Amino acid sequence: METMPNRLRALLFLNGVGLIALSIVIGWIWMFALLHRIVLWPLPLEIAVSIPDDGRAWRMAHVEAITEGLLLMAVGLGGQFMRLTRRQFGWLFWSSLVTGWLFSVPPIFNALFGTRGLSFGGAPFKGGAANDVIYLFGWPPVVAVHVMVALILWGVWRYLRAERSGTTS
Repeated sequence: METMPNRLRALLFLNGVGLIALSIVIGWIWMFALLHRIVLWPLPLEIAVSIPDDGRAWRMAHVEAITEGLLLMAVGLGGQFMRLTRRQFGWLFWSSLVTGWLFSVPPIFNALFGTRGLSFGGAPFKGGAANDVIYLFGWPPVVAVHVMVALILWGVWRYLRAERSGTTS
């Protein structure tokens, strides 16, 4: 058993910061969608835009990226408190990335296409090809989040058990 390699911890943290940066971009797009124009006072700039302005959908995309970014940062920082095999850390790393990014990016497309992506065919919401593709992209992170959480629990439990017996390194 070993602790999470520093490179994996740093990469998870970096991806978390990347999702926070994505949430900032989403916030700007949301603001421009609500205003129906790009306005950046004091710059003498005003450009009319046509971006779907469903506030619920943009809020979901914005908050999802923040939440998942913080989650990846926490997993990276908390890796020092886990004891897993190198292979298990590989599974944890990739399941964390799939969870973080695929729970964050599809909501952007829901906001753009006016879909929810919660069920194939859209019922009871708007259906169509965009909805169905977004729905299918939702399955990998649904599986990955369970793998991720199970490995985190297992790794932290093993760390605490080793600490109690005085065998942590």
